[in-house]
Amino acid sequence: MTRSVLEHTNFTVADPDATAAWLCDVFGWKIRWQGDAIHGGRSIHVGTDDSYLAIYNPGGARPATDDNYHTIGGLNHVGIVVDDLDKTEARVKAQGFETHSHADYEPGRRFYFHDGDGIEFEVVSYA
Repeated sequence: MTRSVLEHTNFTVADPDATAAWLCDVFGWKIRWQGDAIHGGRSIHVGTDDSYLAIYNPGGARPATDDNYHTIGGLNHVGIVVDDLDKTEARVKAQGFETHSHADYEPGRRFYFHDGDGIEFEVVSYA
């Protein structure tokens, strides 16, 4: 069987520059590319050398629904693995986001938060 690796996920945000800035600050990522995108929009690719999030805004985007867990094709959450969960949580809180649903489970620990666009992130550490 061949090996497959997730390269990126693309989602729409209100302000790609602001979202890219806090993603870089919280997770230590870098901007890999930025520029014009489909439908007259703007995209920023932010992440590591191996994978990234494509942060996109077409201009005039519609607001998110209240609960994507009940929307077929909806984004439920983005999971990110970190080495130091406590330090990452402190950086998340410093951005003004509230963390919730903390849990210790085999084989790691995790918490969740919603960003300013209502996108839910799960942050997990297996260290």
